[in-house]
Amino acid sequence: MQDIENYQKRKQFLVCVDSDGCAMDTMDIKHKKCFGPCLIEMWNLQQWEEEILDRWYEINLYSELRGINRFKGLAIALKEINEKYIVIEALESFLDWVEETKELSNESLMEQISKNRTVCLEKALLWSDNLNKKIKDLLPQEKIPFENVKEVLKRVHQYADIAIVSSANYEAVREEWSDHGLLDHIDLLLSQNIGSKSHCIHELLGKGYGTNQVIMIGDAPGDEKAADENRVLFYPILVKQEAESWNEFSEHVFDKFLQQDFKEESIYYKNKFYNNFIQKERG
Repeated sequence: MQDIENYQKRKQFLVCVDSDGCAMDTMDIKHKKCFGPCLIEMWNLQQWEEEILDRWYEINLYSELRGINRFKGLAIALKEINEKYIVIEALESFLDWVEETKELSNESLMEQISKNRTVCLEKALLWSDNLNKKIKDLLPQEKIPFENVKEVLKRVHQYADIAIVSSANYEAVREEWSDHGLLDHIDLLLSQNIGSKSHCIHELLGKGYGTNQVIMIGDAPGDEKAADENRVLFYPILVKQEAESWNEFSEHVFDKFLQQDFKEESIYYKNKFYNNFIQKERG
């Protein structure tokens, strides 16, 4: 598989695909077995575990912040914990890094710690390392693609280049997609170590694709925002309707995309996407 520096387009069109919660049925289990529990353990929050975990899931799974980068999600959680429960030592050093860094990754955080070692920065790195280990230890049957994904990617790859654009850990995404034979239909894997999803799409546009020749497939508002910031198309995978969404992309949307006749219809899908989130927040 190519890297971003040496990547060369092969086809006229490009399909960008998010991983967790979009192609892979891994979003809920990672947050409920890895992200949330590691937060409780690292900051000794057992006294308020139920309330804090409920809030973590609300933010990261069921709100318009679904799919947010892990460190941005952690920053939101620690700010609320600091205000409601206990003082988080050296919190500002972590919040400043999240706000200012160009790369929200373990490697970038390690570099920051080498310049400014604080308790909160070190705990954030250990939290991230620990949850990576927990993700790796999940059973194979807990990390599977949604129904229809492999068949759709195989069909799409005949006519378009495909890039994974994810804010997740590179090694985890590569392993999960490889385990299910999905990497056979992928040209490029871009994850948190490259930068934001918006930055990744920007870099891909620099390889020679027109904005109307690129579509981002995602399950979170952050995916739509990344597409919008680059003026490329967006198609949503609806939460709890993933198999149906993939099937509709294959049977209805993809051909329109190749004919460059999807732009107006994409507004309908965006409205459907955000209405889905509003209903979940109210529910």
